[in-house]
Amino acid sequence: MTNALTYKKGIKDGLPICFGYFAVSFAFGVSVVGQGLPALIAVLMSATNLTSAGQFAGAKVIIEASVLVGFGTFLQIILTQLVINARYFLMSITLAQKLDSKWTLLDRLLCSFGITDEIFAVAVSNKSPVNRKYMFGLILTPFIGWTLGTLCGAYAGDILPDIITESLTIALYAMFIAIIIPAGIQDKRVFVVIAISVALSCAFYFIPFLNGVAEGIAYIICALVASVIGAIFFPVKQKEALDE
Repeated sequence: MTNALTYKKGIKDGLPICFGYFAVSFAFGVSVVGQGLPALIAVLMSATNLTSAGQFAGAKVIIEASVLVGFGTFLQIILTQLVINARYFLMSITLAQKLDSKWTLLDRLLCSFGITDEIFAVAVSNKSPVNRKYMFGLILTPFIGWTLGTLCGAYAGDILPDIITESLTIALYAMFIAIIIPAGIQDKRVFVVIAISVALSCAFYFIPFLNGVAEGIAYIICALVASVIGAIFFPVKQKEALDE
């Protein structure tokens, strides 16, 4: 059977993510430029990164630093990004199991640039093995949306009222919910794992002691605990996995 995961389909599947990323990165551009970060730096950050939480945190460190370049600043940025984005380690390991046999090491390195929560969710939801063309198409449109949104926000953010630019960040969460809810409805086991993750996430946000845990570490704990519980109580048999 011919693999339907083409480059064109990857671009098409990435369009909803592209629109969501445009809205969020527009708000990012408005925010960081308004705090004093040069517009060109904001755009370059989005062109060389693809992580909303990581960029907001990194920009904050740069803006608050007494000098733009310094060993302490670099070390703080590295540690901040490592903690916030550590969850991508888990996503990459999971996604690696979905790739077809034609992937080279260079392909994997290039693909690693574009692994985000939403791109990962769309990629692993495919029943067929994911090929290079589809994955690069899936990454391309969100990358364009993310970079273009930052560009527009950095240079045209003053045109819109603050209440509108701040509300744009809601689009990313709505988009991610639209990705995971259908999967949860189709498979009750997935729904239970999602519910466990949500409950743990709420605990890390509301409980006084737990809300002091770094955001990236909290993501990893929620993902690991929910996954382990799902694997123990709702294991997928090998034959069933092959059928999917």
